[in-house]
Amino acid sequence: MDADTRRAWLDIDLGALVHNARTMAARAGKPLLPMIKADAYGLGAVAVARALESLDVWGFGIAAVREGESLRAAGIRRPILVFTSLLPSEFGEVRRLGLTPTFGDPVAIQGWVASGGGDWHLAIDTGMSRSGVPWREIGSLSALVAAHPPAGAFTHFHSAERNDGSMQLQQERFRDAVAALGGTIPLLHAENSPGIERQSPSPWSLARPGVFLYGVGGEEGSAVRPAPVVSLRARVVEVRTIEAGDSVSYSATYHATERRRIATLACGYADGYRRALGNRGVALVRGRRATVAGVVTMDMTMVDVTAVPCEVGDVATLIGGDGDELLDVNAVARLAEMSPYELLVGLRLRVPRRYAGGDA
Repeated sequence: MDADTRRAWLDIDLGALVHNARTMAARAGKPLLPMIKADAYGLGAVAVARALESLDVWGFGIAAVREGESLRAAGIRRPILVFTSLLPSEFGEVRRLGLTPTFGDPVAIQGWVASGGGDWHLAIDTGMSRSGVPWREIGSLSALVAAHPPAGAFTHFHSAERNDGSMQLQQERFRDAVAALGGTIPLLHAENSPGIERQSPSPWSLARPGVFLYGVGGEEGSAVRPAPVVSLRARVVEVRTIEAGDSVSYSATYHATERRRIATLACGYADGYRRALGNRGVALVRGRRATVAGVVTMDMTMVDVTAVPCEVGDVATLIGGDGDELLDVNAVARLAEMSPYELLVGLRLRVPRRYAGGDA
């Protein structure tokens, strides 16, 4: 047993990650701009970027300048787009690191140009109402864009996973906005993971997958399914027998109705296994299912192993597969009544990451 597996850890299959990226590239038929923000959704941005470079991706997407700094320090030299609006005080650092900012506000664009300029991408809001110039106001930027042409333009879908026509409407708005600017913008991108899943080939220059790369997607209506990438595992550190009427964990939300066997796992919500999974989550122990008993605590989770052979030192899988059983990210997120995105990015740095299938 090595130090990384004495308590709780993540197993990350970079081979599966690359497989998922190939699936996205084949479906889009265009170069990829993978989103590796939030430390690649919790899985480690540097390791993920190095693995994806084997596919000759166009570049990478991030949300914060500090994320770009880490990637550059690790030797990543491809284009890196910063998709969150920047403050003027960040312009110098962005330029020093060779990052590409995204703007949709005329004051920000003018400030970028006045401070030295460089490549930038135009953010067009087609319904997200989060950032970017609203599509209906695109005319207000015509003169500025003509004088200082962006290297690219993009929008973001708010409901691409739904078969409600909203993605098509946003694409029409984006197309009309770009046309209204006149001239030629070299790079156009719009599709996130569910957008790529729902249409093929892409009508744009680049495809921008995110969560599908990390094993989340392939829901009803999708033409493709991702391979699982991440597994959260923890050691059994105690096993005890409790009697009828005994309680487990904070607030005594679990009471035994008969003699039960309870195993304590060295993993809790400080490791990213969410408190919402108390009394509803499932662990795999020796390939068999064991339900979470009581509230998930900061550092430990208890599971009912009455029907599961189990002893101290065994490995429990909280996300991932064991034998014929699989608890994928989608399934665990549903049990927690949360977004799979939120579950992934909540996997804490306290949990060591072990990589397989690629150069980490």
